Amino acid sequence: MQELPVISNIDPTKTKIKKPDWLRVKLPLGESYKHVRGLVDNHKLHTICESGNCPNMGECWGEGTATFMILGNVCTRSCGFCAVATGRPDAVDWDEPQRVAEAIHLMKVKHAVITSVDRDELKDGGSIIWHNTIKAVKALNPATTLETLIPDFRGIQEQVQRIIDAAPEVVSHNMETVERLSKQVRIQAKYRRSLDVLQLLKKGGMRTKTGIMLGLGETKEEVIKSMEDLVAVGCDVLTLGQYLQPTVKHLPVQRFAHPDEFAELKEIGYLLGFDYVESGPLVRSSYHSEKHVIKGYGRKIWSDQKNGNAVNL
Repeated sequence: MQELPVISNIDPTKTKIKKPDWLRVKLPLGESYKHVRGLVDNHKLHTICESGNCPNMGECWGEGTATFMILGNVCTRSCGFCAVATGRPDAVDWDEPQRVAEAIHLMKVKHAVITSVDRDELKDGGSIIWHNTIKAVKALNPATTLETLIPDFRGIQEQVQRIIDAAPEVVSHNMETVERLSKQVRIQAKYRRSLDVLQLLKKGGMRTKTGIMLGLGETKEEVIKSMEDLVAVGCDVLTLGQYLQPTVKHLPVQRFAHPDEFAELKEIGYLLGFDYVESGPLVRSSYHSEKHVIKGYGRKIWSDQKNGNAVNL
């Protein structure tokens, strides 16, 4: 196997690296994009597509899908990688669950993704709105499958249980980086606490998912160790993507991982036991998420490719 470059620490003074050709993305265009844009604006909804400066927004919105962000667009945490604004959030909007459900209905999507900011100032961590949103979406859209990308709820079991009780098809909680860099990258989060949340979800019968970014200074060995930690708590789906610095105030990119590196890590992920591994420079947590719902789908494609069989995507 090809050895990945090793960079030991995040260096905030590092000179900005030029983006390689494989990170070029298409500009948002087309009628489907305009349709989704209109629905998001008319229903006063927030999307992580916009707040997170996602490079796939043009592709996903062009296909009529979006990742909705509930509980406002101001986060109580100040992660070093995230473009979402940090500060004092607005009051909880108890009508939001129904508006999200109606927007998903109007979009006629078969699979929807919902995420949220962290709301550590709330006693329930926002988990009641989360529960209500999942229930509202399922009531109005019974044929729509749903992925929820949740915060850690400070590891409080009662709050995590509200997600389990609402029963979305997939529950995702992102690790974001390896254990050594976690404190720098996710200042108020904890690596082990995130693993505990994923384990709680799995014990509750959920199909679980997480994501890790490359390019923050991690080593190959650390990435593999994180993957092993995730398999140990029963995580089903893993996404691996390239970190892109959203503004000059955020952590700098230490390196751009080559597509071959992502391909190698994908292979390692399946060998370790993940059911689905999505790995590539432009991969983000909700990218191709409609495929992550299906148990065994990713592993079958990987197996067919290894055996030289025709693959129907």
